Amino acid sequence: MSRSRELPHSLVQRSQIVIAAAEGRSNKSISEEFKLCEETIGLWRGRWLEGHQELEKLAGKRKQLYRSICTLLADAPRPGSPCTVTAEQVCQLIALACETPPAPLTHWTRNDLVREAIKRQIVEQISASTIGRILKEGDLKPHRNKYWLNHTVADEARFRQEVRDVCKLYHQATELHEQGVHVVSTDEKTGIQALEPIHPTWPMKAGTPEATEFEYKRHGTQTLIANFKVATGQVISPTIGDTRTEDDFVAHIRATVDTAPQDRWIFITDQLNTHKSEGLVNTVAELCGIEDDLGVKGESGILHNMDSRAAFLQDTSHRIHFVYTPKHCSWLNQVEMWFGILSRRLLKRGRFASTDELKKRIFEFIEFFNRILAKPFRWTYIGKPLMA
Repeated sequence: MSRSRELPHSLVQRSQIVIAAAEGRSNKSISEEFKLCEETIGLWRGRWLEGHQELEKLAGKRKQLYRSICTLLADAPRPGSPCTVTAEQVCQLIALACETPPAPLTHWTRNDLVREAIKRQIVEQISASTIGRILKEGDLKPHRNKYWLNHTVADEARFRQEVRDVCKLYHQATELHEQGVHVVSTDEKTGIQALEPIHPTWPMKAGTPEATEFEYKRHGTQTLIANFKVATGQVISPTIGDTRTEDDFVAHIRATVDTAPQDRWIFITDQLNTHKSEGLVNTVAELCGIEDDLGVKGESGILHNMDSRAAFLQDTSHRIHFVYTPKHCSWLNQVEMWFGILSRRLLKRGRFASTDELKKRIFEFIEFFNRILAKPFRWTYIGKPLMA
Protein backbone atom coordinates (compact mmCIF):
# COMPACT_ATOMS: atom_id res chain seq x y z
CA MET A 1 0.00 0.00 0.00
CA SER A 2 2.87 2.37 0.77
CA ARG A 3 4.10 2.01 -2.83
CA SER A 4 0.72 2.01 -4.56
CA ARG A 5 0.02 4.35 -7.46
CA GLU A 6 -3.70 3.62 -7.45
CA LEU A 7 -4.79 4.16 -3.84
CA PRO A 8 -5.72 7.66 -2.62
CA HIS A 9 -2.71 9.72 -1.57
CA SER A 10 -3.96 9.87 2.02
CA LEU A 11 -3.90 6.06 2.40
CA VAL A 12 -0.46 5.79 0.81
CA GLN A 13 0.94 8.49 3.07
CA ARG A 14 -0.60 6.99 6.22
CA SER A 15 0.84 3.58 5.30
CA GLN A 16 4.26 5.19 4.99
CA ILE A 17 3.81 6.86 8.40
CA VAL A 18 2.97 3.51 10.02
CA ILE A 19 6.03 1.88 8.46
CA ALA A 20 8.26 4.74 9.59
CA ALA A 21 6.85 4.43 13.12
CA ALA A 22 7.46 0.67 13.10
CA GLU A 23 11.10 1.39 12.30
CA GLY A 24 11.36 3.19 15.66
CA ARG A 25 11.47 6.76 14.38
CA SER A 26 10.12 9.60 16.49
CA ASN A 27 7.04 11.62 15.69
CA LYS A 28 9.22 14.67 15.15
CA SER A 29 11.44 12.88 12.62
CA ILE A 30 8.43 11.54 10.70
CA SER A 31 6.64 14.91 10.75
CA GLU A 32 9.68 16.62 9.26
CA GLU A 33 9.84 14.06 6.42
CA PHE A 34 6.15 14.27 5.53
CA LYS A 35 5.76 17.98 6.38
CA LEU A 36 2.89 17.26 8.77
CA CYS A 37 2.40 18.34 12.38
CA GLU A 38 3.48 15.95 15.15
CA GLU A 39 -0.14 15.66 16.35
CA THR A 40 -1.14 14.18 12.98
CA ILE A 41 1.70 11.65 13.15
CA GLY A 42 0.65 10.76 16.68
CA LEU A 43 -2.96 10.34 15.57
CA TRP A 44 -2.13 7.67 12.97
CA ARG A 45 0.45 5.99 15.18
CA GLY A 46 -2.20 5.74 17.90
CA ARG A 47 -4.89 4.58 15.45
CA TRP A 48 -2.60 1.76 14.32
CA LEU A 49 -1.73 0.71 17.88
CA GLU A 50 -5.41 0.54 18.72
CA GLY A 51 -6.30 -1.67 15.76
CA HIS A 52 -3.24 -3.79 14.99
CA GLN A 53 -4.23 -6.64 17.31
CA GLU A 54 -7.45 -7.17 15.34
CA LEU A 55 -5.41 -7.10 12.14
CA GLU A 56 -3.11 -9.84 13.43
CA LYS A 57 -6.11 -12.17 13.61
CA LEU A 58 -6.46 -11.84 9.82
CA ALA A 59 -2.92 -13.05 9.09
CA GLY A 60 -2.99 -15.18 5.95
CA LYS A 61 -6.35 -13.77 4.79
CA ARG A 62 -4.91 -11.31 2.32
CA LYS A 63 -8.08 -9.68 0.97
CA GLN A 64 -9.74 -9.28 4.37
CA LEU A 65 -6.53 -7.91 5.85
CA TYR A 66 -6.18 -5.40 3.00
CA ARG A 67 -9.75 -4.13 3.44
CA SER A 68 -9.32 -3.88 7.22
CA ILE A 69 -6.13 -1.83 6.88
CA CYS A 70 -7.91 0.52 4.44
CA THR A 71 -10.74 0.94 6.95
CA LEU A 72 -8.34 1.52 9.86
CA LEU A 73 -6.38 4.21 8.00
CA ALA A 74 -9.45 5.89 6.45
CA ASP A 75 -10.88 9.19 7.65
CA ALA A 76 -13.42 8.93 10.44
CA PRO A 77 -17.03 9.67 9.45
CA ARG A 78 -17.72 13.39 9.40
CA PRO A 79 -20.98 15.16 10.18
CA GLY A 80 -22.78 16.67 7.22
CA SER A 81 -26.17 17.45 5.84
CA PRO A 82 -28.69 14.59 6.19
CA CYS A 83 -29.07 12.23 3.27
CA THR A 84 -31.95 13.17 0.98
CA VAL A 85 -31.93 9.92 -1.03
CA THR A 86 -34.08 7.18 0.46
CA ALA A 87 -33.16 3.50 0.55
CA GLU A 88 -35.82 2.80 -2.06
CA GLN A 89 -34.33 5.43 -4.39
CA VAL A 90 -30.85 3.99 -3.88
CA CYS A 91 -32.13 0.58 -4.99
CA GLN A 92 -33.76 2.15 -8.06
CA LEU A 93 -30.55 4.01 -8.94
CA ILE A 94 -28.50 0.83 -8.63
CA ALA A 95 -31.00 -1.01 -10.83
CA LEU A 96 -30.76 1.82 -13.37
CA ALA A 97 -26.95 1.63 -13.40
CA CYS A 98 -27.19 -2.11 -14.14
CA GLU A 99 -29.41 -1.55 -17.21
CA THR A 100 -28.08 -1.15 -20.73
CA PRO A 101 -28.17 2.59 -21.50
CA PRO A 102 -30.31 3.83 -24.40
CA ALA A 103 -28.67 4.29 -27.81
CA PRO A 104 -26.35 5.78 -28.83
CA LEU A 105 -24.72 5.37 -25.40
CA THR A 106 -22.64 2.25 -24.82
CA HIS A 107 -22.17 2.65 -21.07
CA TRP A 108 -23.26 4.92 -18.23
CA THR A 109 -21.35 7.90 -16.90
CA ARG A 110 -22.36 9.57 -13.65
CA ASN A 111 -23.82 12.55 -15.53
CA ASP A 112 -25.78 10.20 -17.81
CA LEU A 113 -27.25 8.52 -14.74
CA VAL A 114 -28.18 11.90 -13.24
CA ARG A 115 -30.12 12.89 -16.37
CA GLU A 116 -31.85 9.51 -16.69
CA ALA A 117 -32.75 9.32 -12.99
CA ILE A 118 -34.41 12.74 -13.13
CA LYS A 119 -36.10 11.91 -16.43
CA ARG A 120 -37.62 8.74 -14.91
CA GLN A 121 -38.62 10.71 -11.82
CA ILE A 122 -36.62 8.44 -9.53
CA VAL A 123 -35.40 11.63 -7.83
CA GLU A 124 -36.22 15.29 -8.25
CA GLN A 125 -32.56 16.30 -8.10
CA ILE A 126 -29.27 14.54 -7.48
CA SER A 127 -25.60 15.34 -8.01
CA ALA A 128 -23.04 13.33 -9.95
CA SER A 129 -20.95 12.98 -6.78
CA THR A 130 -23.90 11.40 -4.95
CA ILE A 131 -24.34 8.97 -7.83
CA GLY A 132 -20.64 8.20 -7.57
CA ARG A 133 -20.91 7.42 -3.86
CA ILE A 134 -23.89 5.12 -4.46
CA LEU A 135 -22.00 3.27 -7.19
CA LYS A 136 -18.93 2.95 -4.98
CA GLU A 137 -20.95 1.57 -2.06
CA GLY A 138 -22.55 -0.93 -4.43
CA ASP A 139 -19.14 -1.83 -5.91
CA LEU A 140 -20.43 -0.95 -9.40
CA LYS A 141 -18.08 0.33 -12.10
CA PRO A 142 -20.05 1.07 -15.29
CA HIS A 143 -17.03 2.84 -16.80
CA ARG A 144 -15.08 -0.44 -16.87
CA ASN A 145 -15.44 -3.73 -18.71
CA LYS A 146 -13.47 -6.91 -19.17
CA TYR A 147 -13.43 -9.75 -21.67
CA TRP A 148 -14.93 -13.11 -20.91
CA LEU A 149 -15.03 -16.30 -22.94
CA ASN A 150 -18.16 -18.32 -23.55
CA HIS A 151 -17.00 -21.90 -23.08
CA THR A 152 -18.08 -23.73 -26.24
CA VAL A 153 -15.89 -26.85 -26.24
CA ALA A 154 -17.64 -29.55 -28.25
CA ASP A 155 -15.71 -32.45 -26.72
CA GLU A 156 -14.67 -31.70 -23.15
CA ALA A 157 -12.68 -34.92 -22.71
CA ARG A 158 -10.70 -34.34 -25.89
CA PHE A 159 -10.06 -30.71 -24.95
CA ARG A 160 -8.64 -31.66 -21.56
CA GLN A 161 -6.52 -34.41 -23.10
CA GLU A 162 -5.01 -31.94 -25.58
CA VAL A 163 -4.15 -29.56 -22.73
CA ARG A 164 -2.56 -32.40 -20.77
CA ASP A 165 -0.55 -33.50 -23.81
CA VAL A 166 1.00 -30.05 -24.17
CA CYS A 167 1.78 -29.83 -20.45
CA LYS A 168 3.29 -33.32 -20.49
CA LEU A 169 5.62 -32.29 -23.30
CA TYR A 170 6.79 -29.30 -21.29
CA HIS A 171 7.59 -31.49 -18.31
CA GLN A 172 9.41 -34.03 -20.52
CA ALA A 173 11.32 -31.43 -22.55
CA THR A 174 14.59 -31.69 -20.60
CA GLU A 175 14.65 -35.49 -20.82
CA LEU A 176 13.80 -35.37 -24.54
CA HIS A 177 16.50 -32.76 -25.11
CA GLU A 178 19.10 -35.14 -23.66
CA GLN A 179 17.88 -37.74 -26.16
CA GLY A 180 18.36 -35.33 -29.08
CA VAL A 181 14.68 -34.38 -29.44
CA HIS A 182 13.96 -30.66 -29.84
CA VAL A 183 10.72 -29.47 -28.25
CA VAL A 184 10.04 -25.93 -29.47
CA SER A 185 7.14 -23.58 -28.98
CA THR A 186 6.51 -21.69 -32.21
CA ASP A 187 4.31 -18.75 -33.16
CA GLU A 188 4.18 -15.44 -35.02
CA LYS A 189 4.19 -11.95 -33.51
CA THR A 190 2.64 -9.79 -36.19
CA GLY A 191 2.37 -6.04 -36.69
CA ILE A 192 5.53 -5.06 -34.78
CA GLN A 193 5.68 -1.34 -35.49
CA ALA A 194 8.86 0.58 -36.24
CA LEU A 195 8.04 3.75 -34.28
CA GLU A 196 10.33 6.76 -34.00
CA PRO A 197 9.39 9.54 -31.53
CA ILE A 198 9.46 12.95 -33.21
CA HIS A 199 10.97 14.71 -30.19
CA PRO A 200 13.99 13.67 -28.10
CA THR A 201 13.54 11.76 -24.87
CA TRP A 202 14.46 13.56 -21.65
CA PRO A 203 16.68 11.34 -19.50
CA MET A 204 15.80 10.35 -15.96
CA LYS A 205 17.04 12.51 -13.09
CA ALA A 206 16.54 12.49 -9.34
CA GLY A 207 12.83 12.66 -8.59
CA THR A 208 11.80 12.59 -12.28
CA PRO A 209 11.44 9.52 -14.52
CA GLU A 210 12.45 9.43 -18.16
CA ALA A 211 10.08 11.59 -20.22
CA THR A 212 9.02 10.56 -23.73
CA GLU A 213 6.96 12.68 -26.12
CA PHE A 214 3.81 10.92 -27.37
CA GLU A 215 4.11 11.97 -31.04
CA TYR A 216 5.94 9.56 -33.31
CA LYS A 217 6.52 8.57 -36.93
CA ARG A 218 5.48 5.20 -38.31
CA HIS A 219 8.00 3.42 -40.51
CA GLY A 220 6.08 0.22 -41.24
CA THR A 221 5.72 -3.14 -39.52
CA GLN A 222 7.48 -6.48 -39.34
CA THR A 223 6.43 -10.01 -38.42
CA LEU A 224 8.57 -12.19 -36.17
CA ILE A 225 8.28 -15.98 -36.30
CA ALA A 226 10.08 -17.33 -33.25
CA ASN A 227 10.92 -20.72 -31.74
CA PHE A 228 11.23 -20.90 -27.97
CA LYS A 229 13.23 -24.00 -27.03
CA VAL A 230 11.43 -25.36 -23.98
CA ALA A 231 14.36 -27.26 -22.45
CA THR A 232 16.92 -24.43 -22.60
CA GLY A 233 14.80 -21.27 -22.71
CA GLN A 234 16.61 -20.03 -25.80
CA VAL A 235 15.08 -18.54 -28.94
CA ILE A 236 16.38 -20.37 -32.01
CA SER A 237 16.23 -19.70 -35.77
CA PRO A 238 14.05 -16.55 -35.64
CA THR A 239 12.58 -15.26 -38.89
CA ILE A 240 11.64 -11.61 -39.43
CA GLY A 241 9.87 -10.36 -42.54
CA ASP A 242 7.07 -8.26 -43.97
CA THR A 243 4.39 -10.99 -43.97
CA ARG A 244 3.31 -14.22 -42.29
CA THR A 245 1.98 -16.23 -45.22
CA GLU A 246 1.93 -19.99 -45.63
CA ASP A 247 5.22 -19.78 -47.54
CA ASP A 248 6.79 -17.71 -44.76
CA PHE A 249 5.90 -20.29 -42.12
CA VAL A 250 7.02 -23.23 -44.28
CA ALA A 251 10.36 -21.52 -44.94
CA HIS A 252 10.74 -20.87 -41.22
CA ILE A 253 10.14 -24.52 -40.30
CA ARG A 254 12.55 -25.69 -42.99
CA ALA A 255 15.27 -23.29 -41.76
CA THR A 256 14.73 -24.41 -38.17
CA VAL A 257 15.01 -28.11 -38.99
CA ASP A 258 18.11 -27.46 -41.10
CA THR A 259 19.98 -26.45 -37.91
CA ALA A 260 19.85 -30.14 -36.86
CA PRO A 261 18.60 -32.03 -39.94
CA GLN A 262 18.93 -35.54 -38.48
CA ASP A 263 17.32 -34.87 -35.11
CA ARG A 264 13.69 -35.26 -34.05
CA TRP A 265 11.62 -32.09 -33.84
CA ILE A 266 8.36 -31.42 -32.01
CA PHE A 267 6.73 -28.07 -32.78
CA ILE A 268 4.03 -26.75 -30.44
CA THR A 269 1.80 -24.28 -32.27
CA ASP A 270 -1.71 -22.88 -32.24
CA GLN A 271 -4.57 -23.72 -34.63
CA LEU A 272 -3.79 -21.08 -37.29
CA ASN A 273 -4.58 -22.19 -40.86
CA THR A 274 -0.98 -21.70 -42.02
CA HIS A 275 0.12 -24.21 -39.38
CA LYS A 276 -1.89 -26.92 -41.17
CA SER A 277 -1.20 -25.97 -44.76
CA GLU A 278 -0.56 -27.99 -47.90
CA GLY A 279 2.94 -26.54 -48.15
CA LEU A 280 3.76 -27.59 -44.60
CA VAL A 281 2.58 -31.16 -45.21
CA ASN A 282 4.70 -31.38 -48.37
CA THR A 283 7.74 -30.00 -46.53
CA VAL A 284 7.42 -32.39 -43.57
CA ALA A 285 6.96 -35.33 -45.93
CA GLU A 286 10.08 -34.31 -47.86
CA LEU A 287 12.23 -33.77 -44.75
CA CYS A 288 11.06 -37.06 -43.21
CA GLY A 289 11.61 -39.00 -46.46
CA ILE A 290 7.92 -39.95 -46.78
CA GLU A 291 7.17 -40.91 -50.38
CA ASP A 292 3.51 -41.88 -49.96
CA ASP A 293 0.88 -40.32 -52.20
CA LEU A 294 -0.40 -37.29 -50.29
CA GLY A 295 -3.49 -36.80 -52.44
CA VAL A 296 -4.92 -33.57 -53.78
CA LYS A 297 -5.95 -30.55 -51.73
CA GLY A 298 -9.72 -30.23 -51.61
CA GLU A 299 -10.27 -33.60 -53.24
CA SER A 300 -8.61 -36.62 -51.62
CA GLY A 301 -5.91 -38.08 -49.42
CA ILE A 302 -3.88 -36.42 -46.70
CA LEU A 303 -4.10 -33.02 -48.40
CA HIS A 304 -7.88 -33.23 -48.70
CA ASN A 305 -8.79 -30.81 -45.89
CA MET A 306 -7.41 -29.16 -42.79
CA ASP A 307 -8.36 -32.02 -40.49
CA SER A 308 -6.60 -34.62 -42.66
CA ARG A 309 -3.53 -32.42 -42.95
CA ALA A 310 -3.46 -31.83 -39.19
CA ALA A 311 -3.71 -35.57 -38.53
CA PHE A 312 -0.66 -36.15 -40.75
CA LEU A 313 1.34 -33.36 -39.11
CA GLN A 314 0.51 -34.71 -35.61
CA ASP A 315 1.66 -38.25 -36.42
CA THR A 316 4.19 -39.03 -33.67
CA SER A 317 5.90 -41.67 -35.81
CA HIS A 318 7.32 -38.89 -38.01
CA ARG A 319 10.73 -37.43 -37.17
CA ILE A 320 9.10 -34.01 -37.38
CA HIS A 321 5.62 -33.60 -35.97
CA PHE A 322 3.36 -30.90 -34.56
CA VAL A 323 1.33 -30.59 -31.37
CA TYR A 324 -1.53 -28.09 -31.45
CA THR A 325 -2.81 -26.14 -28.48
CA PRO A 326 -6.62 -26.23 -28.17
CA LYS A 327 -8.67 -23.31 -29.41
CA HIS A 328 -8.62 -20.29 -27.05
CA CYS A 329 -5.56 -21.71 -25.28
CA SER A 330 -2.77 -19.51 -26.65
CA TRP A 331 -1.65 -19.07 -23.03
CA LEU A 332 -0.42 -22.68 -23.24
CA ASN A 333 2.16 -21.69 -25.86
CA GLN A 334 5.35 -20.75 -24.02
CA VAL A 335 6.64 -18.56 -26.84
CA GLU A 336 3.77 -16.17 -26.04
CA MET A 337 5.41 -15.59 -22.65
CA TRP A 338 8.67 -14.78 -24.38
CA PHE A 339 6.88 -12.35 -26.70
CA GLY A 340 5.83 -10.52 -23.52
CA ILE A 341 9.49 -10.27 -22.49
CA LEU A 342 10.40 -8.92 -25.93
CA SER A 343 7.66 -6.29 -25.73
CA ARG A 344 8.61 -5.10 -22.25
CA ARG A 345 12.38 -5.13 -22.69
CA LEU A 346 12.71 -3.81 -26.24
CA LEU A 347 9.60 -2.82 -28.16
CA LYS A 348 7.79 -0.71 -25.54
CA ARG A 349 10.48 1.95 -25.27
CA GLY A 350 12.52 1.32 -28.40
CA ARG A 351 13.18 3.96 -31.07
CA PHE A 352 13.30 2.59 -34.61
CA ALA A 353 13.95 4.83 -37.62
CA SER A 354 13.16 2.07 -40.16
CA THR A 355 12.01 -1.51 -40.43
CA ASP A 356 15.61 -2.51 -41.10
CA GLU A 357 16.66 -0.98 -37.80
CA LEU A 358 13.73 -2.68 -36.05
CA LYS A 359 14.78 -6.04 -37.50
CA LYS A 360 18.41 -5.49 -36.50
CA ARG A 361 17.46 -4.54 -32.92
CA ILE A 362 15.23 -7.60 -32.53
CA PHE A 363 18.02 -9.91 -33.68
CA GLU A 364 20.41 -8.14 -31.28
CA PHE A 365 17.97 -8.58 -28.39
CA ILE A 366 17.52 -12.27 -29.17
CA GLU A 367 21.31 -12.73 -29.13
CA PHE A 368 21.51 -10.86 -25.80
CA PHE A 369 18.59 -12.84 -24.36
CA ASN A 370 20.11 -16.19 -25.32
CA ARG A 371 23.49 -15.20 -23.86
CA ILE A 372 22.40 -13.49 -20.63
CA LEU A 373 18.75 -14.14 -19.76
CA ALA A 374 17.73 -17.47 -21.27
CA LYS A 375 16.42 -20.12 -18.91
CA PRO A 376 13.50 -22.56 -19.17
CA PHE A 377 10.18 -21.42 -17.78
CA ARG A 378 9.11 -23.18 -14.59
CA TRP A 379 5.91 -24.80 -15.86
CA THR A 380 3.86 -26.07 -12.91
CA TYR A 381 0.48 -26.57 -14.59
CA ILE A 382 -0.21 -30.22 -15.39
CA GLY A 383 -3.49 -29.92 -17.25
CA LYS A 384 -5.97 -30.25 -14.41
CA PRO A 385 -9.03 -27.95 -14.50
CA LEU A 386 -8.29 -24.58 -12.88
CA MET A 387 -11.89 -24.26 -11.71
CA ALA A 388 -14.67 -26.67 -10.86
